[in-house]
Amino acid sequence: MNDTLHALSFPFAIDRGGGRAAETQDYEAYARQLIRQVLLTAPGERINRPDFGAGVRRMVFAPNSPAVASLAQTFVYQALTRWLPTVIKVEAVHVLAREESLLIEVRYLLIQRGEVRTLNEEVAF
Repeated sequence: MNDTLHALSFPFAIDRGGGRAAETQDYEAYARQLIRQVLLTAPGERINRPDFGAGVRRMVFAPNSPAVASLAQTFVYQALTRWLPTVIKVEAVHVLAREESLLIEVRYLLIQRGEVRTLNEEVAF
């Protein structure tokens, strides 16, 4: 299967060689970027999609506890299944509250390739 992809990279960057918007050409990297974008975007942050995102960063002011980790796990799962159903199939989401951070592990199936991958993200408070 041809994995050549021409999509804007996330976070947005300028390509040093051409002075244009940087692109991602690797499908797996593209999927990881989309997942991070959903995780780190707060609902209400995007103008034309006010309900986009998992809103994990908004938990900065909540006490870090197993209850907050459980709530974050639900938010992450719902957001990923809602916004990325054509790119990934979420198999599992685990969130662990540790000291001043949430450790998020997302296990997903890359739909285009049929391969299972895991993304680990730490959100510090």
